[in-house]
Amino acid sequence: MTNLSTPLKVLLVGAAFVVIVAGMRASEAILVPFLLSIFIAVITTPFLFWLQRMRVPSMLAVTLIIGVIVAMAVGLGILVSSSLDDFLSNLPIYELRLRDKISLALNWLQGFGIDVSRDVLFGYFDPGKAMELAGTTLRGVGGVLSNLFLILLTVVFILFEASGFRAKLQAILKDPGQSLPQFSRFSDTLKQYMVIKTLVSIVTGILITIWLAILGVDYPVLWGVLAFALNYVPNIGSIIAAVPAVLLALIQVGGQTALLAAAGYVAVNLVMGNAIEPRFMGRHLGLSTLVVFLSLVFWGWVLGPVGMLLSVPLTMTVKIALESHEETKWLAVMLGSQSELPR
Repeated sequence: MTNLSTPLKVLLVGAAFVVIVAGMRASEAILVPFLLSIFIAVITTPFLFWLQRMRVPSMLAVTLIIGVIVAMAVGLGILVSSSLDDFLSNLPIYELRLRDKISLALNWLQGFGIDVSRDVLFGYFDPGKAMELAGTTLRGVGGVLSNLFLILLTVVFILFEASGFRAKLQAILKDPGQSLPQFSRFSDTLKQYMVIKTLVSIVTGILITIWLAILGVDYPVLWGVLAFALNYVPNIGSIIAAVPAVLLALIQVGGQTALLAAAGYVAVNLVMGNAIEPRFMGRHLGLSTLVVFLSLVFWGWVLGPVGMLLSVPLTMTVKIALESHEETKWLAVMLGSQSELPR
């Protein structure tokens, strides 16, 4: 390709990108469980290495990790599945009640001379779709977890390969002294990001569940799981997670409870996202808001609802990989947020 002109190189790279994306979309059923397996393996690898340093045999360490994952997945499935089915069955009733609430608000505005057409409002903005989107997203995640055996089997093989992967890289690289530090920097940064983000997301989900349960909002565990999953999407993920729960609080209890629910979401995400997470992350590893939104749309289109949840971790993986090389660092800067720029 060295003798090709620049426009032809760009055309070839663009064509290759289109072919790769089309292949990814066609193989969604296989690719999504595989990506989830890698995602889980990256999070659990530090715990595996810690157990090995504690003189725990590799077989026993992997068994313990898989046992914890299975226990968590089964427990979460039992808690969420019945709530999700009940919520989806009551969704038409909730949407009807929400329309009634909005109609009452429009009538109240008409008393002040503000006339808003109901047909136009519901034609361009239907709040019930937000609740439907939340149910569809959770149902999509549940569908993927039906392949739990395949996902866990892949995680087991990845964990067994993890300890010897560095030695294999050292054997195949032409210049291990130069390449291995770059790979180690990429691997350590990615694991740090994934582990801390996951722990912060778990705490966020637990706090949201407790707060909504105190307020008496239906399905608090369901909304806690949604808050945990969408916490991987910075900036807009917390908003998407809050909308259905706040709307349900408005329908079920009233406006005051809805405001309290919204305040709880704001408080939890401000504390966890702006205080706790940056402190333990060590340095900011953010993406620009535009990149977050585009990655959400792109990965959601390619891989479905699970692609939306994995959109930012996947894009962050690309960004961290680009940061590991001086030649591609400028691309990582373009993907990053403005707060990362040197003052």
